[in-house]
Amino acid sequence: MISNRKYPADFEQLVRVFRRETPGRPVLFEYFVNAELISFFNDRRFELAVTPEEKIRDIIGFFHKAGYDYATIPSRYFGGFSFTTADHEKKATVSLNEGCVITDRQSFENYNWPNPEQGDFGLLVKMATELKDGMKFVVSAPGGLLENVTSLVGFENLCFMLYEDEELSKAIFDAVGSLLLKFYEKCSSVPAVGALIVNDDWGFKTQTMIPPEMLRELVFPWHRKMVESIHQNRKFAILHSCGNLEAVMDDIVDELKYDAKHSFEDTIIPVEDFWQQWHKKIAVLGGIDVDFLTRSNPETIGNRCRKLLETTGLQSFALGSGNSITGYIPVENYIAMIETATEM
Repeated sequence: MISNRKYPADFEQLVRVFRRETPGRPVLFEYFVNAELISFFNDRRFELAVTPEEKIRDIIGFFHKAGYDYATIPSRYFGGFSFTTADHEKKATVSLNEGCVITDRQSFENYNWPNPEQGDFGLLVKMATELKDGMKFVVSAPGGLLENVTSLVGFENLCFMLYEDEELSKAIFDAVGSLLLKFYEKCSSVPAVGALIVNDDWGFKTQTMIPPEMLRELVFPWHRKMVESIHQNRKFAILHSCGNLEAVMDDIVDELKYDAKHSFEDTIIPVEDFWQQWHKKIAVLGGIDVDFLTRSNPETIGNRCRKLLETTGLQSFALGSGNSITGYIPVENYIAMIETATEM
């Protein structure tokens, strides 16, 4: 069992980042990590955790030992709802067209929509007693609005539907969006939850998945409502969205009013450049490119992280990966990143 914990847990330090202020010390942020890393820090195989309580307890243990001020709990750990799609062959990569179940008005009306309140939200209340002093939960949903619509319809099918049947397209987006909104309303009302991740990938390397004007018409109105519901419960809203979002950054900041942005890739825009452009308007979380974390040596990683902390002066910034800690990122590389937060 190892620990990177130098400072007492204090969620208020992350709150300062959300408010685009300067925390009293470096703050770490991570969306989620792999089971092997959780096992490494806890000196206990995460796979041995059978019940939801055991899994959440191990996740809390990892985040505390690694130096975070919170523990991220994806909805699956408390039985959150999900959108059922068709079975397809399990393989390393899956087409965005596989598994689609809604192709026309009839299949839309016949679809068995899930109950967004089916999760054991009481489990979050119960497991709050396991949080170390100063910690909060950060909760994420079972995929995002555009992500789930793409899964239900298929990407190519959706591209045609957006032009051939605007009414049906809007009905599908509204159906999925209304369920996600109820989920965030429910989760943000739990006292132990300090922030919520609205996870919805909107782009790829060069542009958004669908035209910005369609995002504004079909996707953003529901995101605005989700953020409003989170803010009404005095919690913070984090947008996790991959891809090139340059065309809609003003929308994210001015219209949707997200508190923080997560997910960065060097080939799109290095986090250093994004911070320079946007940190006065939105908090910047993570950003150390996953490919860089995987291929670089610990010294190179430490040097970049150290320089980034110095450049930002910690204002409106929390250190972490650009996406998540995958199983192929060497443990020593991950540790090299988080250890820089204990040097200041």
